[in-house]
Amino acid sequence: MPEDPQPWRERALAVGCAPLVDAMGRLHRHRAHLPALRSPAPGRVLLGPAVTLQYLPTRDDLPDPDTGFAEVFSAAVRDAPSGAVLVLGSGGYPEVSHAGGVKLTRVATHGLAGVLADGLLRDFAELADLGFATWCRGEAVRWGGDSVMPYAAGVAVEVFGTTVLPGDWVYVDRTGGVVVPSASMEAVLAEAESVVADDARTQAELRAQGSG
Repeated sequence: MPEDPQPWRERALAVGCAPLVDAMGRLHRHRAHLPALRSPAPGRVLLGPAVTLQYLPTRDDLPDPDTGFAEVFSAAVRDAPSGAVLVLGSGGYPEVSHAGGVKLTRVATHGLAGVLADGLLRDFAELADLGFATWCRGEAVRWGGDSVMPYAAGVAVEVFGTTVLPGDWVYVDRTGGVVVPSASMEAVLAEAESVVADDARTQAELRAQGSG
């Protein structure tokens, strides 16, 4: 990642999700896209390098999940760059709640760009008020601590069938998302910009043909 990632952010926002997905498909063979997700504030784009937190199925002989989140979160964000994205792996239970407004208040206080969760989140209204971007599978009413617990930070996680490594760049908007390896970000941005330019040129040619 460059010392100042702001130009990457500006370029990614300028091209949008679909061209980034197309560019990843041209430069890599692995799955990198995310489907359309749910958000308490769908107008907010989530963009930044990933810090990861992996959930596992709950065990009663390991630390209580309600007290464990703070510790695992602190480990995940300890060396987080500015504007990082907290990515939550579901631990095999994407249909239960993994966090809510209280736990995720830490995202705002640590200056993260937002949250991507391969599961449900509680308290959509509170999350919208916290000001960061949040994307997940949907809203939950019931807590999920009897099903999953936060367990490891800074590890590879699976999100919607896509592998996310710490440091990968995550982009999510209302159309879907994409995960870009940090080492490929410059090349992917350049390819995405080429996609946008090619599309604009093709559209102009088609309009010219139609007017003739």
